[in-house]
Amino acid sequence: MNTFGHLFRITTWGESHGGAVGVVVDGCPPQIDVDISAIQFELDRRRPGQSHLTTPRQESDVVEILSGVFEGKTLGTPISMLVWNKDARPAAYDHLKDLYRPSHADFTYQQKYGIRNWQGGGRASARETIGRVAAGAIAKQILREHAETEVLAYVKQVHTLTATVDMDRVTLEQIEESPVRCPDPIASPKMVERIDQARRDQDSLGGIIASVTRNVPVGLGEPVFDKLKADLAKAMMSLPATMGFQIGSGFDGITMTGSEHNDPFYMEKHNESERIRTRTNNSGGTQGGISNGENIVFQVAFKPTATIGKPQQTVDMEGNEVTLEASGRHDPCVLVRAPAIVEAMAALVLTDHLLRQRSKSYSQSEK
Repeated sequence: MNTFGHLFRITTWGESHGGAVGVVVDGCPPQIDVDISAIQFELDRRRPGQSHLTTPRQESDVVEILSGVFEGKTLGTPISMLVWNKDARPAAYDHLKDLYRPSHADFTYQQKYGIRNWQGGGRASARETIGRVAAGAIAKQILREHAETEVLAYVKQVHTLTATVDMDRVTLEQIEESPVRCPDPIASPKMVERIDQARRDQDSLGGIIASVTRNVPVGLGEPVFDKLKADLAKAMMSLPATMGFQIGSGFDGITMTGSEHNDPFYMEKHNESERIRTRTNNSGGTQGGISNGENIVFQVAFKPTATIGKPQQTVDMEGNEVTLEASGRHDPCVLVRAPAIVEAMAALVLTDHLLRQRSKSYSQSEK
């Protein structure tokens, strides 16, 4: 399926080396102020050609809004957004049309559909995520308008290099100051050098993106199968190159006892207001699959980029064993451009659940 979400739904379309890529957003509430510059900012964070750490493909990725917005506000009708492919080079993939590239979708797409777009991976290309990021930028605006909710993601680990970051205090400015989008000033330059070395070696690296969402309304999430953490996991694992997801304590939680892992409640008093909080956040901001008002924190593992310049053994469509020496434009590490994509998918999930919860609150208020 190419559609994601329940009430706030997106459908992405287009191939890596086709004429354009884009998205249709359906279910967006009317009269939401749309900041086109904010959408463009998110796309600029995702776009190729940012530095020597990313693919050299040169795309400006300028967004065009074709429908659903009038005089700067949403109409409540489908929003269609488009980005033209300006630097597509489909002929560069001619030598790969009969080969199955290792760890790509070539073989599985061919077996499933009996046909595939071999020009840069088609729909399996990370270029498909342009639509997600554009739609996610609108979702972020809805979240900010409703509850001042802030969604952030940053590079926590590249290969064996791990950053030390205070997730509760990290800022977008700190993330964007780093060429690798790692807000740790000590780890960041080391990551830059490690990625650059992989590029020179015609190899690639993987790593971990960490995400924190602040000011999350309580009550988002649907028992039993649409738990908030379950939908976040699905959203992240739908991204290209993702290999793992964990929320809160994640796999580290297995080394703790129940008394260590449980998040004790307490009453926080501030001026004349008070609210229920938890002293720790091993649950990652959800309990029973429903947001509890604490920060939502999770991590996503990305594999090394599948396209590398080193010789690799593979087979062609006739089953003949061949040696592939891939050429072309690819990221030595996808982590540099991934924070905007992770943030977008988190925002889409949260906005969808926000609208679902508001529909329930409305029906309850009428009783």
